[in-house]
Amino acid sequence: MALILTLESTAAILPQSPGNSRTVDVLFPVPKYYQQYATHEGNPVPTTGRLFLLLPQNFDSQRVWPILIVTATKDRGHTGPSDAPWYRAAAAAEGWIVLATDATVRPRKDSVGWRLALLAAGLDVVHHDWPKSTQAPVAFAGISGGAKGAQWIGAILAQTHSLNIRGFFLSGINEDQMPEALKTNPAPPGFLRVPIWISSGINDRIATPSQEEQVKASLARTGFQNVRLSRFSGDHEVNRADLQSALKWFREQGRF
Repeated sequence: MALILTLESTAAILPQSPGNSRTVDVLFPVPKYYQQYATHEGNPVPTTGRLFLLLPQNFDSQRVWPILIVTATKDRGHTGPSDAPWYRAAAAAEGWIVLATDATVRPRKDSVGWRLALLAAGLDVVHHDWPKSTQAPVAFAGISGGAKGAQWIGAILAQTHSLNIRGFFLSGINEDQMPEALKTNPAPPGFLRVPIWISSGINDRIATPSQEEQVKASLARTGFQNVRLSRFSGDHEVNRADLQSALKWFREQGRF
């Protein structure tokens, strides 16, 4: 999987100037290489992918914009594009693109391989059509199972050195998956300095405050040097204020 980003899609489908619309929602052909990874564990062949982008105001593809990659929660019926609007307001306020991918068929097993293959294929389209995006600072975000998935996908993609990873926003996370992910995907130089923000609702019964404290401690034991845990008055949800603060912090830490 660490080699996934070495191949490029040749599809040219993204508008250079989206005009008044700040949403891009397009279908793209999934190359055979990615199809093979997606079909592991008995999944169907995803021949067509969906690329969903929420753009900041005054977006210009000739500039470098930071990208927030959304990994969907594993709750039934949820996809990256369906979850992406939860992140829109905070990302727009801080000048970030929100990016999510999906397929036009549903998987039998919503595996890391399935999500990773579609994300890598979608990123190839963005990089091909908007070349400046290859330089973009990237952060991963998710809630609950999506936060765990973001850990796996970020750890795998960090190996390729194709992405400029500058942060993780983990909301409602009750178990740290990063140690397991790094067993098979050893951290490249500098990865343990990537800032991680854990967002915890004080009334969350799915990912309790004590569990999120344990996630923070686990990340520190793994060697991550820059981990924050914030509390907000709420439940199992993406908190806009926390996310906006995290995106500001990622910029400060990465100096971009």
